[in-house]
This record gives sequence, structure tokens and C-alpha cells, in this order.
Amino acid sequence: MNQPMPVIIDEVGVAERAARFKTRSIKNASKIAALKLTMSMIDLTTLEGSDSPGKVRQLCAKARCPDPAHPELPMVAAVCVYPTMVAVARKALAGTSIHVASVATSFPSGMSDLKTRIADVRYAVAEGADEIDMVISRGKFLAGEYHAISDEIATFKEACATAHLKVILETGELVTLDNVRFASDLAMRAGADFIKTSTGKVSPAATLEFTLVMLLAIADYYRETGKKIGMKPAGGIRDSKTAIQYLVMLKETLGPEWLTPDMFRFGASSLANDLLMQLRKQATGAYQSPIYFSND
Repeated sequence: MNQPMPVIIDEVGVAERAARFKTRSIKNASKIAALKLTMSMIDLTTLEGSDSPGKVRQLCAKARCPDPAHPELPMVAAVCVYPTMVAVARKALAGTSIHVASVATSFPSGMSDLKTRIADVRYAVAEGADEIDMVISRGKFLAGEYHAISDEIATFKEACATAHLKVILETGELVTLDNVRFASDLAMRAGADFIKTSTGKVSPAATLEFTLVMLLAIADYYRETGKKIGMKPAGGIRDSKTAIQYLVMLKETLGPEWLTPDMFRFGASSLANDLLMQLRKQATGAYQSPIYFSND
């Protein structure tokens, strides 16, 4: 597989451009539409050692109807769980358009041998996962073993069969924007359907700067190949204000064609509640207490 050419990133320019997305003024009607759109883009996630079938079923109930008092609100895009919980989620979401996503490839470290990681993907798909969120081997990447990274991604893509593959770069461990850009290019050329910032287990996770560099990589790849790649910032996006900044950046960088759950996702566990609080605020003029919404 041909390797992409390295791209040198202007870090100052990226920081300045990302900062401008925080200053956009959004009118009330547009804000309500953005809040609802954000809800429809969420991969509602639970990835804890304490996960149980009951917890996953409760999360799926929230995914189907985020606010029982307002059933007209959109469902989320997906529920993301460990492979052992995929079958539980699949059953709980039956009859809906909500996807079942599963982390794999020895998430979050990616440190198991290749055979184990391939088996991880195949197991999740066999259990009913529509989407696989895999992690790259950051140690290999930082050691310059780029062909190995490409070959692994291509192998996992084949193991996914018809499931979509989201490739997690773990941007906080790649450190530099140059590395984030190169890893994005590697992932897309190797078969990623989405590129994703983070596992949510490493800080920093998603940032506007990391995400902007990845969006620009997607734009260049689309111009080169005509193929649209999705984007998923994950980790640390907890409030509606921040989420809307990402949507503004997405629209101004890639255009309205990417403003859909098919092309953009938020990896989140707590963002949904803030969206619900903001939507209640827009409807009633007053904030609801967080106790009125489930913690899942």
C-alpha cells in the first residue's frame, strides 16, 4: 500500500482558526436545530469495568427516547459498548435505526497480539455490531512502523465484513498535529470509514485543534479520491456549547454534506443530558435540575 506524504501543519494557524469557531454567534432557532442535530449524532457510550446487561439496557432505553417528556426529540445515532455487551444492546435496540457500535482490538491500549485483536473484531461483529471502533498501535506509529499500521487497519477492515470501521488515533498520545495528520491519512488510505480522535481514556482527548486537522485531512482525501470519510471526536465533549462549536467547524470545513449522523458522530456519555437541559431551557426559559435526567 502506498504511504501518504507527510504534511507539515502550521500549529499557530490551526490554533488561531480553531479559536475563531468559539466566537460564532448563533440565533435561537439555529441553536435549537443544532441541539437536536447534536443529539442525533451521539454515540451514547458506556465503557466501564462495572458495565452490566441491566446498565446497557437502561442506556439503550435512553438512546431510544432521550427525554420521555418530549418523545419528539431524535434518537441518538448509536450505542457503543464492549464486545461482550453487543448482543444485549442489539436486542434492546431491535426495531430502531440506532446502530450498535463496539470497541475492539484490545481497547483502549491496543497492545495485544494481532491474532487476538482480529478475534476481538470478529467476535463483536458476530454478536451483532454494526460499527467497530478500533485503536491503532500508537507505539508502532511513534516508532515509525507505518506499513505495519496500514496493514493492521486493512486486516481489521476485512474482519469487519459489512460493519463500518472507525479508526481511533488516540490523538493525545500522538502529541503533535503533524502526527495526527499523518495518522489520519494512513487510516483513510487503509480503509477507515471514520477516523476518531480518542478512546476517552487518555488526556487530552478531543480538542478543536486535533479535530480541525483531521477534518482538513478528510477534505484533502475527498478531493483526491471522491470518497467521503466520517469523523468522530470523542472524549471530553460534555456540554452543548462545545458541541455546537464542533458543528460550526464541521460545516465551515467540510460543508453541509457532513452535517449528518452518517458522517459525523460525538463519542459521549454525559453530553446527552446537557443537550436535554439546554432544550428544556429553550422551551421553558428556565433550566431544569440535572436530577430530572438519568445519569446514563
